[in-house]
Amino acid sequence: MGSIRTTDHYELDKPHAVCIPYPAQGHINPMLKLAKILNHKGFHITFVNTEYNHRRLLKSRGPESLKGFPSFRFETIPDGLPPCDADSTQDISSLCESTTNTCLGPFKKLLEKLNDTCSSNVPPVSCIISDGCMSFTLATAQDLGIPDVFFWTPSACGVLGYMHYRDLAEKGYFPLKDASDLTNGYLETTLDWIPGMNGIRLRDLPSFLRSTNPDEYLFKFLIQETDRSRFASAIVINTFDSLEKEVLESLQTLLPPIYTIGPLHFLVKHIEDKNLECLGSNLWKEDLKCLEWLDSKKPNSVVYVNFGSITVMTANQLIEFAWGLANSQMEFLWIIRPDIVSGEQAILPSEFVEETKERGMLSSWCPQEQVLSHPAIGGFLTHSGWNSTLESIGNGVPMICWPFFAEQQTNCWFKCTHWKIGMEIDNNVKRDEVESLVRELMVGEKGKEMKKKATEWKKLAEDAAKRPTGSSYMNIDKLINEILFKH
Repeated sequence: MGSIRTTDHYELDKPHAVCIPYPAQGHINPMLKLAKILNHKGFHITFVNTEYNHRRLLKSRGPESLKGFPSFRFETIPDGLPPCDADSTQDISSLCESTTNTCLGPFKKLLEKLNDTCSSNVPPVSCIISDGCMSFTLATAQDLGIPDVFFWTPSACGVLGYMHYRDLAEKGYFPLKDASDLTNGYLETTLDWIPGMNGIRLRDLPSFLRSTNPDEYLFKFLIQETDRSRFASAIVINTFDSLEKEVLESLQTLLPPIYTIGPLHFLVKHIEDKNLECLGSNLWKEDLKCLEWLDSKKPNSVVYVNFGSITVMTANQLIEFAWGLANSQMEFLWIIRPDIVSGEQAILPSEFVEETKERGMLSSWCPQEQVLSHPAIGGFLTHSGWNSTLESIGNGVPMICWPFFAEQQTNCWFKCTHWKIGMEIDNNVKRDEVESLVRELMVGEKGKEMKKKATEWKKLAEDAAKRPTGSSYMNIDKLINEILFKH
């Protein structure tokens, strides 16, 4: 990758980007990748975590893991929530409200400290890269007269869904008239007025609209954040042009310039810097034994099951998934977070563990990118979070989708209808359906078609990230030259 020329002697002349992700795993991961790329291209980086997540990172990765190095440093601000020692993602609604209302002051103070270059010994802050859901940073950027780029970490189709929340309220689709609308077929209503999403059903739009409460906090929060996005210097999205072409064209009419910079997990591979490789962002400790286990398996023989960092389910849903996997007779690697069952420990029936011990492996967390790129993986049972979806596409792995919340429903719809690489499983999960879909995914005709399609998308994803001509590869340089570091 090309870079802005600097030497150690001129460290203080470097452009300085402050990167601040929304404090949840699926937002921190892509922001760290983008920060590494910018650092490799000559930027000094300050990466801002919340104190709560900083502690969790030190716990999962070791006490030295966030020391950084001279041109890549970690800082913290409080998230405004009461102190808590839990090792899990905080309540999303409370976190959104708290960051909106309390983080501006500490963030401003941090930038003042960084800009006192005599004591901070870092270059003055020249730009902010803020998560699209941390828009309070705009006020600071405006005060300092520097660019503030919003990094929306969902898919472009998810962002487009959020951009139309205000219209959904104005047209009377939100709030729901009655709780029965959740189950009486109303959510099957199709919409034909969102360019780039023709034929989408209400149930496929980001899930915060599924409320009878006109003051539903997350619905209003996303209207606030998308409104403020119109004032950002630019928008970056971790996607690639050919995957979401029509959606991106639709978004371009609503937002400042959009730079597609994905898949980031491919672009970050162009960096040859051992220092940067050591910086990780997993908030749970990774179990590497699963990679050895996969080494012993045949190509395309294992179904990987992981519902991400936020999804929670009932004890009954966990058991239905378990027996569906067992009855499918397929080999599986299943990641079960300690906090995956709402309010209680995740306990699997001993008969299930006994019956599947030869063909299944259970783990609490894993290095997902390495797992999905392993030749033994033939399919992925996923919650349809965007990072998981993009990593799956990048490795040509077809999916069964069990969307939980937010824009996961939208990702699922695009995978099943537009990209032809997914099958949806009913929210009210039953073991028979899990069994038949897992078999179809791994050995059925539909599974073979999806695998073929997934392989085609993999090639396009690789092309987008290719050096030096890939569209996403070139967009990083454009972002730097047009917005972050205008000469």
